Amino acid sequence: NIVFANNGNVILCYKGNLPEIYSLSEKDFEDMHGAWFQALKSLPVGTVVHKQDIYLKKSYTSEQLPNTTFLEKATHEHFKGRGHIEHSCYLFFILTKNKALNNPKYVNPFRKISKGIVQELDDNIKNFANSVSDSVSFINNSRKMDFVSLKAGDIQQMTNNYFNGFNEGYDTDILLDKKSVNIGENHFDALAINSELCFGESVQ
Repeated sequence: NIVFANNGNVILCYKGNLPEIYSLSEKDFEDMHGAWFQALKSLPVGTVVHKQDIYLKKSYTSEQLPNTTFLEKATHEHFKGRGHIEHSCYLFFILTKNKALNNPKYVNPFRKISKGIVQELDDNIKNFANSVSDSVSFINNSRKMDFVSLKAGDIQQMTNNYFNGFNEGYDTDILLDKKSVNIGENHFDALAINSELCFGESVQ
């Protein structure tokens, strides 16, 4: 679940299963907030945590519902084609400030690189991965959320879906207007919360 970005950043990728909507009490939210706070405060300095929630309008297929008895058929027909919003949650931990990789001597193909530097980079990534693993374990132990590592194929699929605007069956262009983003048949809006000051004083 590790991505090595072209700017030298190292990213660890997870997919989350969150509690069902309206299933939490006020205390549950407080506990969940506490779990996030404890889990993230032990990460190395300079780590960027990016939690991404994707909401897609979909039509319910009802294919997996039984369709034999009278009641089953009525239920099947009732939900067939109904609109709903599908929610996916992803969590990315980014190791930034990997300045060693932007060093001019790596850019020059004729300069030899000492093995010690490669070992140092490997050690940095191992330490970072261990810290992230501890944080994710702490979140999962709260029993309110569950985050699992994304496999390489899942990361590629998600990247492809993301830049293709979640259109299925074909690839398409991204049209950027001043007010909106249009990818194929889908229209997008993004809400970025980049500071905790956006929220109120308390979680309640």
